[in-house]
Amino acid sequence: MDTERYNRQLILKGFGEVAQQKLSKAKVLVIGAGGLGCPALQYLVASGVGKIGLVDGDFVSLSNLHRQILFTTTDVGKLKVEVAAQRLSALNPEVELKIYPNFITQENALEMLAQYDFIIDGTDNFESRYLINDACVLLKRPLIFGAVSGFEGQLAIFNIEDKNGEKTNYRDLFPIQPNKGEISNCAENGVLGVLPGIIGTMMATETIKLITGIGESLVNKILNYNLLNQQFYEITITPSPARTYKLPAGKDEFLKMNYGNTLDKKHNQVLEIDIDELQNLQNQDSTLIIDVRETYEVPALNPLDYKQVPMSIFESFLNQEIEEENIILLCQHGIRSLAAAEYLHEKYGQKKNIYSLKGGIIRWKNYFTNAS
Repeated sequence: MDTERYNRQLILKGFGEVAQQKLSKAKVLVIGAGGLGCPALQYLVASGVGKIGLVDGDFVSLSNLHRQILFTTTDVGKLKVEVAAQRLSALNPEVELKIYPNFITQENALEMLAQYDFIIDGTDNFESRYLINDACVLLKRPLIFGAVSGFEGQLAIFNIEDKNGEKTNYRDLFPIQPNKGEISNCAENGVLGVLPGIIGTMMATETIKLITGIGESLVNKILNYNLLNQQFYEITITPSPARTYKLPAGKDEFLKMNYGNTLDKKHNQVLEIDIDELQNLQNQDSTLIIDVRETYEVPALNPLDYKQVPMSIFESFLNQEIEEENIILLCQHGIRSLAAAEYLHEKYGQKKNIYSLKGGIIRWKNYFTNAS
């Protein structure tokens, strides 16, 4: 152990060499190298956690850089875990880093999580959150959870018994997984770049506290933080009544659960198209273009060319019959539109040609601004 590297921790009253040794022996898995994962990784590596696994199958994009500060402009297009591992190794070569250049799925989750003592969920979608939660419950692994949207963030610790012997998980907070696209994430709502930095650092803090046993952890509590007024408040989480939700009892049940995660059959169901293909289809007689954004989102599109059906009422819209042969869904970033397109494919199958505009209006904003 490099005592000079960790000097400020070693001399800290109530921490010292005993706590540092606990850190050096700990194994932490960080799922997601995004806005939450980047700061969590930096401080966990700097603190001297012995082994850290990093899971992410995504590539660096320009829109990541205002909050994912492990990356720079020259990293755009590169695999996140590879860039992150290089930077983190330079920060602290004593830490063993293992990268998983893929997304978390039902097929790989249990094997990966079983190798680590603590799990940090830095993902930004409900499919992954419920999958990770259920896997942690099944494997009896502590879960450090964080989420951000707009100007607010949340932080919680699940699957650890409190002083009263009670243990909660994510489903005690939100028992039922929402449908795809039903609740937008930060890619749709936006987020101020410093917010995930704050919450991600707090996630690292809670992980260090759990490993070393210092302080009082957020077990069975969810901490809410509002960046605009710098206010915090806690809500106590209690176990839900029996049969409020179902958790998989074993590996077979886990593999049969329907999380609807991103690596499903969507590419066999819905074709994502670019703006040129949208224009070609738009010129055909039997084409309907549906904007699934909420009414307050901008830019507003010409109602003569685009039918607006917000995701908040899309379920009721599914009861209507569509006459057009080609159906194109679009939204701000191409996330909700893909979910809406999958719903339509479930209804019509091969009877209709169903498309989603890849990247959404933001990616092709010049076209829509000029068109409007």
